[in-house]
Amino acid sequence: MVRPADSSLARVHPRVVVLCGTDRPPGLEPVERAADVRYVPADRLAAELPGADVLFVWDFTSRAVPAAWPAADAAPGWVHIASAGVDTLAFDALRDGDTVLTNSRGVFDAAIAEYVLGLVLAFAKDLPGTLDAQRHHDWRHRETETIAGRPALVVGTGPIGRAIARLLSAAGLRVSGVGRTARRDDPDFGEVHAAGELRRVLPDTDFVVLAAPLTAQTTGMIDAAALAAMRPGARLINVGRSPLVRTDDLVAALRSGSIAGAALDVFDAEPLPADSPLWTLPGLLVSPHMSGDFAGSLTTLAQLFVANFDRWRQGRPLHNVVDKHLGYVPGGAAGPATAGHPVDEVPVAGTGQEGLPAWTRT
Repeated sequence: MVRPADSSLARVHPRVVVLCGTDRPPGLEPVERAADVRYVPADRLAAELPGADVLFVWDFTSRAVPAAWPAADAAPGWVHIASAGVDTLAFDALRDGDTVLTNSRGVFDAAIAEYVLGLVLAFAKDLPGTLDAQRHHDWRHRETETIAGRPALVVGTGPIGRAIARLLSAAGLRVSGVGRTARRDDPDFGEVHAAGELRRVLPDTDFVVLAAPLTAQTTGMIDAAALAAMRPGARLINVGRSPLVRTDDLVAALRSGSIAGAALDVFDAEPLPADSPLWTLPGLLVSPHMSGDFAGSLTTLAQLFVANFDRWRQGRPLHNVVDKHLGYVPGGAAGPATAGHPVDEVPVAGTGQEGLPAWTRT
C-alpha cells in the first residue's frame, strides 16, 4: 500500500524521515516548521519508516532502504535522494510501487565537468610526474601532450555528460557521445553513438569518460574486451559509478600497459581499503568520490529538497521525477551549471513534466 501523494492529512502535518548519519542536511528549518521531521541513522530506519509520508535519503550511499522498506505498513508517497544516481534505491518493491522517486539532478553537473577537464589536463601535462619530481627535488625537464583536436568520448548523454562535453569542447577536444540511441547534430556532442556501438568506437578516442547511470545495461560495460579495444595511449576516466568498470580487468590492463592510464573517482568499496592494489597501480589517479563536491554543495542539495517539499505540500508536480524502470530522469539537455546559483535557480529541466519551468522557483 502506498500513502497517497495527494492525501490532505499528509499535507496538514506530514511525517518526513531523513536518512542520515551524524551529518544532518543544513537548512531544513522550513520543512521542520511544516512537518514532523525525524533524522534517523541506517539502523533505526526500519523503526521510523512506518507512518512516514516522505523519505529524504540524505545518506545516498546507504543500502538501508531496501532492507527497511518492508517494515512500512504504507510506503511513503515520495522518496527523494541527495544524489543524481538512484542505484541504491533500485529494488523491486519501490520500482513497482506507486511511490514517486526524485533525485538531485542538476546540482553536480558543472563541478564534475570541471573535474574531468582537470583530469584530462593532468594526464596530458603529466602533473602527477611534476609533483613526484618536486617531492624528490628532481629537475626533470620533459615534453608533454597537447589536447587541442584530440578525440574524447563521453559515455552518458544526460546532464552531467552534456556539461562534460561542453567544457571539453571549449578546451579544444573533439567530443562525441555514447547514449541509448544514435543521432547526429546533437547540440553538445555532435555525434552520439548507440550503446551497442561502444566497442566499435573505442579505438578512435584518446580520452574515454564514463558518466552513465548504473543500470543492468551499463554494468560492466568497460570489461577486458572494451579495454583491449582502446588505444594504447588512451586514458579512462570514471566519474559515474564503479560497477561500470570491471575493476580486475582494469587492473590487468594498467599492469600490462595496454592503456596509458585511468582516473577513478568511484570504487567498489568506499573508502578504498588501504591494501587495495589501486593505490599503487601505474598510471592510475585515485580520488575519494569527490568530483561533484564543491564548496556549498551540501547546502544546495538540501535547498533542492526544501523547494521540492514545498511543491509536494501544495500538490504541485515535483521536479526531477525519476523513471524508476530506466533509473534516471528522462528528458533532454539540462539547464545551466548550478554552482553559485541561489536555490530558486537550481536547474531541474527535463523532468518529463510538460510545462514545468526550468528552475525551481516556488
